[in-house]
Amino acid sequence: MPKKRPAATDAARHDLIARLNEDLSREYQAIIAYIVYSQAIKGAAYMNIARELEVHAREELAHALIIAKQIDYLGGEMTVTPQPVRTSGDPKAMLRFDLENERVTIKHYRERVRQCEALGEYAMAEHIRGILVNEQEHLTDLATALGQDPPNLSE
Repeated sequence: MPKKRPAATDAARHDLIARLNEDLSREYQAIIAYIVYSQAIKGAAYMNIARELEVHAREELAHALIIAKQIDYLGGEMTVTPQPVRTSGDPKAMLRFDLENERVTIKHYRERVRQCEALGEYAMAEHIRGILVNEQEHLTDLATALGQDPPNLSE
């Protein structure tokens, strides 16, 4: 006879599914933002940046697929709604929006790693760590494009 999980573990798993869906919603937002920004940013000074944003869009899609697989693994339903995407006619404003979105995403993924490990979902935590590495590279790329140091992410 299968062993029944404690109710506290079930509640924690449901909370993890909910938080992963929030992460998935942010990944959708990032995909849309990077696609739009990569095409909307104009001018010689932004040509290399626009190409890099196209790369970021593909990487965010890969992140969304990883998160969706984790939600499915946990038996959850995936959200289909992105977080709102901010736009601007000012290229620097768009890059600042992206920089802030990456900062928030990194903060949440760090929380998710701790949450996964608390549930014994170590492989899932490793998948999210891989995403984190990529998100921190995006943060650095965006800060560099803006001519500033990356934000301090220490907690």
